[in-house]
Amino acid sequence: MPFVELFVPKDSLDQERREQIGGKLVSEVMLAEGAPDTEAARAISWLVVNEIDAWFVGGRRLPAGEKPRYVVRVGVPAGSMNDDKRRDIVARVTRVLAEADEDPARFTEAGSAWVHINEIPEGNWGARGEIVRIEDIVALVSS
Repeated sequence: MPFVELFVPKDSLDQERREQIGGKLVSEVMLAEGAPDTEAARAISWLVVNEIDAWFVGGRRLPAGEKPRYVVRVGVPAGSMNDDKRRDIVARVTRVLAEADEDPARFTEAGSAWVHINEIPEGNWGARGEIVRIEDIVALVSS
């Protein structure tokens, strides 16, 4: 049940690249997370794209037309991750971004994309007006 947020400078992705990235990011995170490929699991695995009006690096605003920088935040329930799964998420997210870029080699540099994995503490995820616990999620996606 990942919630993925993609942050990118405004107007830096054309529609084709946005669709390419958006279509793959969540499924790759689900695979790394070990989520089953069921309709229920896909229905609760979301991605939102945040286009940022002003992006600064080292106090300098990125000029229009510069290759986009990315921040991808992946929210998952605490207890669902281990170091191998975290590494896999970072590798998969980076690969999706690189495959959609004109210069995939730049993703070996620290300044192209950051991946933040936010593990939401048990009891801090809500849906349907109630707290959703990891066992609730497992039951939902397993049925």
